Amino acid sequence: MKQVRPKKNLGQHFLTDLNIAKRIADTVDEPYGELPVLEVGPGMGVMTQYLVEKSRPLKVVEIDRESVAYLRENFPRLDNNIIGGDFLRMDLNEVFDGQQFVLTGNYPYDISSQIFFKMLDNKDLIPCCTGMIQHEVAVRMASQPGKKQYGILSVLIQAWYNVEYLFTVEPGVFNPPPKVQSAVIRMTRNDVTDLGCDEKLFRRIVKATFNQRRKMLRVSLRQLFDTVHPAPESFFDDPMMTRRPEQLSIPEFITLTKKVATEIVTTGNVT
Repeated sequence: MKQVRPKKNLGQHFLTDLNIAKRIADTVDEPYGELPVLEVGPGMGVMTQYLVEKSRPLKVVEIDRESVAYLRENFPRLDNNIIGGDFLRMDLNEVFDGQQFVLTGNYPYDISSQIFFKMLDNKDLIPCCTGMIQHEVAVRMASQPGKKQYGILSVLIQAWYNVEYLFTVEPGVFNPPPKVQSAVIRMTRNDVTDLGCDEKLFRRIVKATFNQRRKMLRVSLRQLFDTVHPAPESFFDDPMMTRRPEQLSIPEFITLTKKVATEIVTTGNVT
């Protein structure tokens, strides 16, 4: 069967360097080397060929029908473990019958953040996630407070996962070459089982403040309170409110969430 043509509308950049493909495939070995693996977007199977050799269950999910046909012909060992569909629409509890698994892949740049938000929604199923993404996104995910790259992904992911920036991948090893560098990362669940605050409100506050990252918290947080039940000015006089979101650690965002939650209850705010 002829090779699959990369499709721009799917954000496909097929990795051609086998050494790098093997290095990425091997990132799934630690620290959960016994768990099943789900590969997202295998394309023509450049990583799959190394994953399938590991002594653990493997499934792949691919939205491109041409790639699915290629995989079925060239990877008969996968048998019924090739899923033709959209990862973002899948019920991940059904993939391995509710069993935990490691997520990996050469993720399309344009949906990598959506993939990781889905990972967060299924964090109890996915103790480890590895793979290749756009360099800029990887740097943001691993960034620490005080850095200009520190943002929504940094906080929401690091609240639940330890993020490792493993290595950089240059554009020349892809077909077609992307216009930017790529990077390989590994995220491993930390020991946190409960943030100790309202998780939905935590996400909302992180997004609201970083969407106005140049403004102090006392400005960006006002949108959380409606005009009928505004928070008192004394709430915004808290010294924390003079800071900007990139200056807050994850524990400080949790503290902030508790403060906002208390004020919402006090004011009867329902927004």
